[in-house]
Amino acid sequence: MKLALVTDAWQPQVNGVVTTLVELVREMEQRGHEILVIHPGLFHTRPCPGYAGIDLAIKPAQRLQELMEDFGPDAIHLATEGPLGWAARKHCLRHGLAFTTAFHTRFPEILKAALRVPLALGYAVFRHFHRPSAGVMVPTQGVQDMLAQRRFRQLRAWTHGVDLSLFEYRDRPAVCPQLGPLSEPVFLYVGRVSYEKNIEAFLRLALPGTKVVCGVGPREAALKAEFPEVRWLGLLPREELKEVYAAADVFVFPSRSETFGLVMLEAMACGTPVAAFPVDGPLQVLGCAPGARGGVLNEDLRLACMEALKVPRQEARDRAMTFGWTHAADLFESHLVPARPV
Repeated sequence: MKLALVTDAWQPQVNGVVTTLVELVREMEQRGHEILVIHPGLFHTRPCPGYAGIDLAIKPAQRLQELMEDFGPDAIHLATEGPLGWAARKHCLRHGLAFTTAFHTRFPEILKAALRVPLALGYAVFRHFHRPSAGVMVPTQGVQDMLAQRRFRQLRAWTHGVDLSLFEYRDRPAVCPQLGPLSEPVFLYVGRVSYEKNIEAFLRLALPGTKVVCGVGPREAALKAEFPEVRWLGLLPREELKEVYAAADVFVFPSRSETFGLVMLEAMACGTPVAAFPVDGPLQVLGCAPGARGGVLNEDLRLACMEALKVPRQEARDRAMTFGWTHAADLFESHLVPARPV
């Protein structure tokens, strides 16, 4: 099968969507499929306003059409709702091509936090984007229920996975050169330092030991100034990031607006238990509270952090092992549709 995957999120961006798509492409190629990834690096770009580190394609329609026609895909998947996603949507509708889409990120919440765009307006625009899709792939049941309530149609259950060979298990917190000597226990956050991540809920906690943040984003400078006692690592390559995960006692996930939360799986694969709120994303990754596995879910995030110190590291690894990329790719492949009528 020849699959055209259109995405506004791709390397060198570093986020959960990029990681998911890179792993998905690798798995699909191993199955013998030919994948054309249409991403911003193939176009002239400009930085996304208010969201440093993300570049968006400028006027991509003509180049995108050329790429599509030269490739002649058997199936088309639009992974994101940015300029490339909209251009591909228009191309498909103009030429009578069927396609699938995915809902990876709660961008309406980001737009509300960053630009005060009303949620109802944001979801109306996204509902319009996904309306002609033959299948909208959604990573958790909670997000699927939310979208159904907002009148999205053709929703398809999907999931994500984790590279268990890269994120190796450690039975105790490992020594990490990037961190150096730190007061223990070590509480770690990895992810975008951005409006929607609710990172302040973690940074303001009265916790023993050391708080470590790995990531960059539009809130980074302000939060560094407000919390100088936190160890700020910036952006790390994945080979170094896995060592940071393994060195932490607890991974703290303060977000309340995730579609999944892949970083939780990466931490758990290394044996680091998770502390999070009992909301969509953590509920699916750790299991419904109070039966969470591999971490602790609680509306009192400090209590969740302290209780997570007691979770056996093997339990965290065991939970991560239930999320493999083979199953995720099976689901993805089953939801694809022929681009042209058979």
